[in-house]
Amino acid sequence: MATTAIGFLMLLSYFLSLSHGLVQPRRISHGLSESGKYLTRDELWFNQTLDHFSPYDHRRFRQRYYEYLDHLRVPDGPIFLMICGEGPCYGIPNDYISVLAKKFDAGVVSLEHRYYGKSSPFNSLATENLKYLSSKQALSDLAAFRGYYQEYLNVKLNRTGKVDNPWFFFGASYSGALSAWFRLKFPHLTCGSLASSAVVRAVYEFPEFDKQIGESAGPECKAALQETNKLVELALKVNNKALKALFNSTELDVDGDFLYFVADAQVMAFQYGNPDKLCVPMVDAKKSGGDLVEAYAKYVREYCFGVFGLSAKTYSRKHLLDTAITPESADRLWWFQVCTEVAYFQVAPANDSIRSHQVNTEYHLDLCKTLFGKGVYPEVDATNLYYGGDRIAATKIVFTNGSQDPWRHASKQTSSPDLPSYIITCHNCGHGSDLRGCPQSPLIIEGDSKNCSSPDAVNKVRQHIIEHMDLWLSECRGVLRSSI
Repeated sequence: MATTAIGFLMLLSYFLSLSHGLVQPRRISHGLSESGKYLTRDELWFNQTLDHFSPYDHRRFRQRYYEYLDHLRVPDGPIFLMICGEGPCYGIPNDYISVLAKKFDAGVVSLEHRYYGKSSPFNSLATENLKYLSSKQALSDLAAFRGYYQEYLNVKLNRTGKVDNPWFFFGASYSGALSAWFRLKFPHLTCGSLASSAVVRAVYEFPEFDKQIGESAGPECKAALQETNKLVELALKVNNKALKALFNSTELDVDGDFLYFVADAQVMAFQYGNPDKLCVPMVDAKKSGGDLVEAYAKYVREYCFGVFGLSAKTYSRKHLLDTAITPESADRLWWFQVCTEVAYFQVAPANDSIRSHQVNTEYHLDLCKTLFGKGVYPEVDATNLYYGGDRIAATKIVFTNGSQDPWRHASKQTSSPDLPSYIITCHNCGHGSDLRGCPQSPLIIEGDSKNCSSPDAVNKVRQHIIEHMDLWLSECRGVLRSSI
């Protein structure tokens, strides 16, 4: 789950020559950046309210955002807001949203999540300073930013009165949940939302996560992974230091943290659409009588570390206790949200598990206590009561999930009135396949689906998304026209 930042100030020069009487579409161009991986990386800044729920606290902080207006039909084209999630936001990625922006003549803006990246309200991430880090505050951030940006557009377009462009919200993973929750809580501020792999259901104990890994792996790979886990647990007792050295993870002095890291490494293959990177060598090693632990460690070193950029440091308590603000602070920040709001404790199932049974509820609660203090506990029931979980009572949200993604069990997987839900079924369809294509990481330009084992499955769901967006945006324009 991942991405975030902070921003404001750049439309000025683009709109100086525009007038209220423009009738011809006009587009503003400043080109792609970094070999087309980002639509833009130009930082802008917005002064955000620290506490939206206090009438007495008027403190503000700088929040980073980005804009890309090359495809915007001036003055009345839609604005797509891509929500950044639980990490630094380095720009607007050139994924499938850029295709949708071209199709709908839309501008794209993206707001970094509070506390992440460069959008930190404080100079320290001590627990007492994290009290304003919550999904509720983040949703109000989005509402405040949406109001600011619309007003800013109106000024630059020389429009008088309260004129709105049609807005549509997007997010994937945690930001997918924010996209759905925004439509739930602020339905008057967006024409609709795309909630890709949206984890809208907070889950205290989440054994379904591990079960899905087994299903996605298939019988042969699952058996190899289960045997590997047993061998790893044994090796921890016999030669602890040598085993951790094999995985380049000697800094993980708590065995539970090491076992969590070992479990998480296999998740990456299925979550991000690269199952063969893991299963082919593991099945080959099992069939040939090879060293399963060495085969798995090689996968971790070459793929997880070498390609994906994972670091064992992410799982180190020393690192997670660090309250200094660094590019890696997202690890501590996301654990705070996990430990206070959503949990998603990825525990081993009682039977037939792949991960170690030492990765249990007690392990997670101990980690939360170690990192943030005795009183910190995930209020899962309160979160689901507030948002509705997977029974969310909203309208005009498209939910999408990849068939191989273990996170889909925290999403809304069945359709209900005005809340269509689609499962994209293919061998390498994981987290955010509709926006990212296959594999889901590293980035595929414009989310190209050609490398998905079933491009038709991805494209069919994308066509459904377009149809819903077309309908909801047209309905929105009708309401906007009637209110002018």
